[in-house]
Amino acid sequence: MTYSNKEIPKSIEKQVEKALSFYPELKETPISFKFKKSIKKSTMQAQPRYESFLRSKKNRSYIILISEKFHIEDEEFHITDVEDDVLIGWIGHELGHVMDYRDRSTLGMLIFGIKYLFSKRHIKEVERAADTFAVKHGMYQYILATKNFILNNTSISPTYKARIKRLYMSPEEIMELVNNLKTEEVEKKVEKEAEEENQTFSY
Repeated sequence: MTYSNKEIPKSIEKQVEKALSFYPELKETPISFKFKKSIKKSTMQAQPRYESFLRSKKNRSYIILISEKFHIEDEEFHITDVEDDVLIGWIGHELGHVMDYRDRSTLGMLIFGIKYLFSKRHIKEVERAADTFAVKHGMYQYILATKNFILNNTSISPTYKARIKRLYMSPEEIMELVNNLKTEEVEKKVEKEAEEENQTFSY
C-alpha cells in the first residue's frame, strides 16, 4: 500500500511503512516522522503539528518525534539498534495516538492537552487507549515485543519499568484484549452465517 503525505527518515523507512500498513485509515493523513536528540521521559511522542492544531480534525497534520538515542543505565543506544519488531511496536503505539487524536475536535484537543499536563490518570487513559488502538489493528505481536524488550531487559532502570507498568497495558492485559477480540469475531461470523442461512430459506 502506498502512503501519501508522509515524511519518513530513510533509516527507519521499512519499519515505519510496516507499522503504517496496519492503519489503512491513515493512508492520506499527513504525518512527519522526525528524529530528535532527546525526549523527556519518553522514546517517542506523537502530537498534532502546531500550525494545524486549530484546523478542523479532517485537515489536521501530525508529527511523531523519535529520540535518536536513549539511555539504559550507563549505556547509550541508538533507536535504530533495537530489533525491528520492537521498533515497529513503538511506532505502532504512536500511530495509535494519531488514531485517537484524529477523532477529537479542536476544543477536544485543547482540553486533552491541558489534562495531559496535569492529570496522571488522564495520561494512563491516553497511553492505554493508544495500546488498544494498536492491538485492535492487529499489532499485538509488535506491541508485546516492545513491552517485553522494556520489562525483561535487565539493563533498564526499575524506575522506567515502573512507569511503563503504571501507565501502559501489561502483556497479560494485551492478550486478554486479543482473546476478547477473537471471541467477538467468532460471534460475528456465527451471526452472519445464521443471517445468510435464514435468507436462503426465506421465501
